[in-house]
Amino acid sequence: MIFKKENNDYYIKIAALLIHAAKIDEDYSSEEQEIIKKTLVELGLNNEDLEIFMIKAKKMEENSNQILEFTREVKNLAESDKIKIIKSLWRIIYSNNNADIYETNLMRRLSGLLYIDSKTMGDIKKDIIKENS
Repeated sequence: MIFKKENNDYYIKIAALLIHAAKIDEDYSSEEQEIIKKTLVELGLNNEDLEIFMIKAKKMEENSNQILEFTREVKNLAESDKIKIIKSLWRIIYSNNNADIYETNLMRRLSGLLYIDSKTMGDIKKDIIKENS
C-alpha cells in the first residue's frame, strides 16, 4: 500500500466513488448505502466513523464532476482491496437486479482506470449476478 489508511481522504474518496455508482441510475437506495458502509468497514474504517465519512463522501461526490479524483486512491491499493471495491460496485449496480447502460459504461471505464483486466472484471460481475439470483 502506497499511502496510510489513516488518511481520511482514503475512505472519503472510496465512499464517494461507491456513492457515484449508486446514484448513476438516479435511485440511491438504503440497500446501496448499506453496501457502501459494509465495504468501508471491510477496508478498515471504524463503525463509529461511518456516518461522518458517508456525509463527507456524499458532499464530495455532489461537488465533483469527474471520477478520476476518486479512482486515484483506489488504483494504488493492494489487489485484494481493489477487488473488494469492484465487488461492492457490482453489488451496488445489481442491487436492483438490473444494470443500465450508464452503470455498465461506468464499470468499463473503471476497469481501465483501476488497472483491472476485463476477465477479472467479468468474473466478478458473474459472481455478483449469481449472488443475487
